Amino acid sequence: MPGIVTLAAEVTNVSKHGFWLVLDDEELVVPFSAFPWFKSAMIEQLSDVERPTDNHLYWPALDVDLSVESIRTPESFPLIAKAPGCPV
Repeated sequence: MPGIVTLAAEVTNVSKHGFWLVLDDEELVVPFSAFPWFKSAMIEQLSDVERPTDNHLYWPALDVDLSVESIRTPESFPLIAKAPGCPV
């Protein structure tokens, strides 16, 4: 009987510039300059990340959905929404 497939995502470090996210054996940097929704988040909110599919991440406490590809190549995904109070 096959087991349940789980896709893990883990926040490993947070700085004033962004945070680091490990997906399988890949580590990605999520800079606040490219992803302003996370800048005012508490570490607990950043760490509460779900990975429903291989290319989809969701932060329920922040109601933020992102594709993994948008983190890998943010220049390919222009900002469409602004974070509240963010001039970006």
